[in-house]
Amino acid sequence: MQSPADVTTVSHVIQLAVAPVFLLTGVGAILNVVTNRLARIVDRTRVLGLPGEQKHPSSNEEMSMLARRTRWVHWAVSFCTLSALFICIVIAALFVGSEIGIDPSGTVSLLFISAMLTLISGLLCFLREIFLAAKSIEIEKKGYAAVEGNQG
Repeated sequence: MQSPADVTTVSHVIQLAVAPVFLLTGVGAILNVVTNRLARIVDRTRVLGLPGEQKHPSSNEEMSMLARRTRWVHWAVSFCTLSALFICIVIAALFVGSEIGIDPSGTVSLLFISAMLTLISGLLCFLREIFLAAKSIEIEKKGYAAVEGNQG
């Protein structure tokens, strides 16, 4: 049977682990948004790459932009996933440290800082992809305007 001190220790560790768990939920939501953007890029790339379709003059430029956006989304997913992994290790280190009876604060601090740095990197990559997407819309509007001007 567990002593009250053991139960108190475990409940304290659970309290410490709650904040990283909420953070993990947030990172999961970010990953969902980023992977949805990747799916949209893949869908658009497939549409532009269909054989037999008449290609718009700006299709090659759009395909190039989609390739750039794919790279940025790839890095965003990679960094955010690495951040989630670090957060999971933080949670595990808290429980393992409690069970073994060692102070994991140094390890937890280093892992948490790593999680934040990789999350920041992932968000910066995501932000860059958003800027590229906005830029591609401007390029597309100019391309269509030029084609319509030549036809009229």
